[in-house]
Amino acid sequence: MKLNTLTPSEGSTKNRKRIGRGTGSGRGGTSTRGHKGAKSRSGYKRKLGFEGGQMPLQRRVPKFGFKSFNRVEFKPVNLDTLQSLAEQFNLTSITLETLVAHGLSSKNDKIKVLGGGQLTTKLDVSAHQFSATAVAAVEALGGTVTKL
Repeated sequence: MKLNTLTPSEGSTKNRKRIGRGTGSGRGGTSTRGHKGAKSRSGYKRKLGFEGGQMPLQRRVPKFGFKSFNRVEFKPVNLDTLQSLAEQFNLTSITLETLVAHGLSSKNDKIKVLGGGQLTTKLDVSAHQFSATAVAAVEALGGTVTKL
């Protein structure tokens, strides 16, 4: 072993340049921050969406629309979906539990039955809401409609 063959052990040294260690280091003086301005100061933190004093995009773009905080959102289910469910599993009544069991809704969803498609079998349907066409179609075949 000779002094000229000694090397530091693996992982003990870092390959990055040390900044702010005097002008002789090549990274002294401004320490890679440029000259003056807020970005060169310690403690600088840029606000999200800040565009250098220009009006930020989020404030330039016009806003419109309104969603009521008291709105009730329903999961729509059409009559043709109920028909295919009844044919596939030989059902005569469809409730919230059957829709959850077959993956058409979650237990917290509010269901609204809409009149899309054709209904050909007599069904007893219970849901939170019904459209007028859905009620007419179910009752025309002798089925019953129950609001939860």
